[in-house]
Amino acid sequence: MGRLREIAEKRHVPLVDLMLKTIKKTARKATLLAVCPNSEAVTKAALVAARDADAPMLYAATLNQVDLDGGYTGWTQRDMVRMVADFSSEYDFGGDAAVCSDHCGPYCKDVHSIGGWPVEPAMWGVGASCVAAMQAGYDLLHIDPTIDKTLPEGQDITIETVIERTLRLIAQVERFRRAGGYPPIGYEVGTEEVHGGLADMGAFRTFLDGLKDGLKDLGLADVWPIFAVGKVGTDLHTTEFDPDVATQLVDVAAEYGSLIKGHYTDNCTNLQDYPTAGMGGANVGPEFTMAEYDALMGLVHEEQGLIEAGTLMSASCAAVQYGVTPEGIAIEGVECESDFNAVLTQAVVDSGRWKKWLQPDERGKVFSELSPDRREWLTKTGCRYIWTDPRVVTARKSLYSNISIEGIDGEKCVVDAIAEVIGKYITKFNLAGLYTEMVKALEKA
Repeated sequence: MGRLREIAEKRHVPLVDLMLKTIKKTARKATLLAVCPNSEAVTKAALVAARDADAPMLYAATLNQVDLDGGYTGWTQRDMVRMVADFSSEYDFGGDAAVCSDHCGPYCKDVHSIGGWPVEPAMWGVGASCVAAMQAGYDLLHIDPTIDKTLPEGQDITIETVIERTLRLIAQVERFRRAGGYPPIGYEVGTEEVHGGLADMGAFRTFLDGLKDGLKDLGLADVWPIFAVGKVGTDLHTTEFDPDVATQLVDVAAEYGSLIKGHYTDNCTNLQDYPTAGMGGANVGPEFTMAEYDALMGLVHEEQGLIEAGTLMSASCAAVQYGVTPEGIAIEGVECESDFNAVLTQAVVDSGRWKKWLQPDERGKVFSELSPDRREWLTKTGCRYIWTDPRVVTARKSLYSNISIEGIDGEKCVVDAIAEVIGKYITKFNLAGLYTEMVKALEKA
């Protein structure tokens, strides 16, 4: 347990709330980084980067990634909290990494949309997930009931409904938390998506006013979200942060005692503007998956060198000589290529996840009909969904084993490569050295 968490527990306040309020006491402007834990390697890399930079760290796990059903990572909320603790010990991380949820709301989880769930079962499912996260030891929940797939196409959910459902989910968590004597948990509300109706400044105020009044009516006036999500220019297709809009949102949120958090921060071109605009936090996810992919392809290149040197048998030779691919093959005295790239690509294709990113002129085409560049991009983006596919796990182990012949630690190479990309955000968000500074500020108080 890090020092900040010790102090938070002693003062009976949520860890993320303490982090943000302590930053205000220091002489610097900084934006907390929330890493999307879409793989074991990314989860480890976040701790390595935070350890090396003496920085606080946040995780932001979606319900598609981590949930009671295991998500696509295979992890439950309890697994997530346990792994962060285990990896902290493994990598000698003595600071604090807050475990948070991302987009907890009906239809934010794919199974709700794919299965055509009615609103009530979806709400109850999300509520159960939020309670499970709280009980597992999460530090913050992002309550986001801004999607309703039962509405006619083109009709947005009303702000009044968003407020009502936000209050309902918070009240459900707080009821279980207080009854069970669990420590306080932080909250994040709102969304960057226009379907939530919160992009307009007036609507944003209406939402916060309604939330404040509603919490008071429920006897939860002592509960207030430390983060409100703002639409600050970045989304799935844009990478330019808008500091002018962000500053306006920051000023409004400050009136209510909250800070603005940005989503879709991946590959943003002006990260240095986040702290100066007063942004409290920012989420990053797919970019780290791409870093993991790139690192693995670098190891595949190393493996190809071994094949060219005659140290390994290629996949094609193994297929000809033994009638099978190297996947799962075990032949005494014969080292076979992992064929990792082909296995990974096939797993992404089989998952069907790549189809959601198809451009209008690509729809209806099979994967092989797309251009090589598009196939690589779709594989690179979609691989986060299939890292735990047994075929990929086996091929990855084979890849690591093969390159170990050259004294290369494959896992370390991958984790370090991701940590380097995470380090870019730590630097731009002015987080390096902040952890010790925060601890000193609190111990002095």
